Amino acid sequence: MNFVTLYIADVIRRLRADDDGLALTEYLVVLGLLIGGVIAAVILFGDNLSAAWTAWAGWLDDQLGTPPAVVE
Repeated sequence: MNFVTLYIADVIRRLRADDDGLALTEYLVVLGLLIGGVIAAVILFGDNLSAAWTAWAGWLDDQLGTPPAVVE
């Protein structure tokens, strides 16, 4: 086997043997992916979400009516 094959096999062996769980670096990568996903979802669906939220808020206002005035 050549050096590259041995190196890849060694990396795979070490990754399988690693039982420590996620390190801080991996948590930061996962957090970055989650934040990127949320930002992408807001960019892609922002207008539709805003319209749905406004419609839902209007429906809820119709169901509950106007709140009583606060007397000070």
